[in-house]
Amino acid sequence: MRFLSTTSSLYTSLSRHFSSLTELPKNLSIFPSKYRSQAIKKAQKVLTDYLHTTRSLPYTYAEHIGKNSLFSLSEIVVKVGDVSQSTFSNSFQRFLRYHPINEFEFFFESIGIDYSELHGLLPANKFFFYEDGTVLNAACALSGFGFPWNKLGRLYKEDPSIFSKHPKELTDRLCEYKSYGFDNVTLIGICLSFPYVLSGECKLGGEIDALFDDLKKLCIDFDLIRCVEGNVDTWYEVCRKILVFYDMGCEKGMVGELMGRSKHIFVEYSEEILVQKMEFFCRLNVKKEEVGLLILRSPEILSFDLETPMISVLDFLKHFGFSMKKLKSIAQEYPHVMGRNKMANLPHVMRALDLHEWFFNELKGGNHHLLGDYVFSGADGALDRDFKDGLDRIHSSRTPLHTISKLNFMHGIGFGESNLTMKTLVHLHGTSNELQQRFDCLLRIGVDFSKLCRIITLSPKILNQNPRIIERKVKFLCQDMGSSLEYLNVFPAFLNFDLENRIKPRYRFHMWLSEKGWCTKNYSLASMIATSEKNFVGRIYGIHPAAPKQWFECFSYKKSSNGC
Repeated sequence: MRFLSTTSSLYTSLSRHFSSLTELPKNLSIFPSKYRSQAIKKAQKVLTDYLHTTRSLPYTYAEHIGKNSLFSLSEIVVKVGDVSQSTFSNSFQRFLRYHPINEFEFFFESIGIDYSELHGLLPANKFFFYEDGTVLNAACALSGFGFPWNKLGRLYKEDPSIFSKHPKELTDRLCEYKSYGFDNVTLIGICLSFPYVLSGECKLGGEIDALFDDLKKLCIDFDLIRCVEGNVDTWYEVCRKILVFYDMGCEKGMVGELMGRSKHIFVEYSEEILVQKMEFFCRLNVKKEEVGLLILRSPEILSFDLETPMISVLDFLKHFGFSMKKLKSIAQEYPHVMGRNKMANLPHVMRALDLHEWFFNELKGGNHHLLGDYVFSGADGALDRDFKDGLDRIHSSRTPLHTISKLNFMHGIGFGESNLTMKTLVHLHGTSNELQQRFDCLLRIGVDFSKLCRIITLSPKILNQNPRIIERKVKFLCQDMGSSLEYLNVFPAFLNFDLENRIKPRYRFHMWLSEKGWCTKNYSLASMIATSEKNFVGRIYGIHPAAPKQWFECFSYKKSSNGC
């Protein structure tokens, strides 16, 4: 079997950017600490010589495998025995001579795949590269082009088909991409971030062509290359940031110029910052691609502190041009949102006010600078005295952290620092995570965010139930009772009543009364369900004297076990 022997000096200059110190595997703790590191170094040298001399691998690739398969190597070190002996190297050589290793195991770990993931990747009933050298040949070709050996696993995990390609096919494809004007270093960063460009699954003229059109405009036409330090590590980070915008839905081939005009964001800001800012605006419940385009068109937004500042809701809306008449109307309609809140909660504050679309349109329309210019003045935002008293009671209670986390949940969905928030908080039971799950459940079912917040102020206990129970009640309301989610705005307490013991039997009994012709009046769902048992029985007796007997015997949850 002929292995690729082509090497590139480029790899030597690039690999140092990916080097990192790795803690020694825990299984080596059986040996004295002062011998472990030295034993590993000796074992790495013996393994490299074994792969090169005995298994006929080119020395460069044998060394890559030997130096980057620490956990696989440690398993053998433990089997060989005492690492403190001067004869350890000879013992290790003897072990390899009589106990051939699974070369694929060492190979996959060496290219950067976590040791815990190896079992599912190893080819069945194959131990030696001569049995199937396709994967190794592909790795050698990529390494020869300049790909850091210990980062090839990133490509393999994303698209294993890359490593089934003939080496010449890979090198030809890379050379074809270089015709766009990219050097090896830049192109490697691109391939590590967009592995599909090597797989051949997308044909040129399609997605790959559109991608490279964008990258050419950004990197070459707008000269991003000159702004980026020439190493694979840095270029990989830059391309990861580009990928963030595509993941947001920005169309390949259509945003290259926008990216070029805002090229500094790919140098000055980390991927983490990009994701954080985009997640902030995505919480406004707008299209993700619109958020990506907002950042590209108004990159100064990335410098805004959208986490720590405080805002006063009315003061903030006034800053964006709301009249006093409009502000008064908002305060009356949404009292639960009034008061102070954190800037980090602003998206959900806007959704709670049903102003999220207006707000995002303001940002897109050029008023994004108002978001950065806003300074909390304290006007209309001084800490509500009742709210402060409530905070003091929380801090002196037995479970302050638990209660504060629930309070933070309420602020997170748009409730302000007010007495109304404190009154609502008293009725909420469960952890903040459980409350969030129940809230999200109702959103997922289809309840409007703003209306849901208002419903919570009227009937907070709806958030004290398991999401599955909430789903069953809403399903019965809409499918069996023929009502709509809008009815929850009128009668939110519907969700507080027991489905099996209250809602179903009473509704079905009323349907039975109507079918019998005994009940000619249309009762609302609220009057059916919310009425006490005593008043309910009195009402149905007024409808027909025989109705209570039928209710207790056939419909009530207290009915006899014999049924009807």
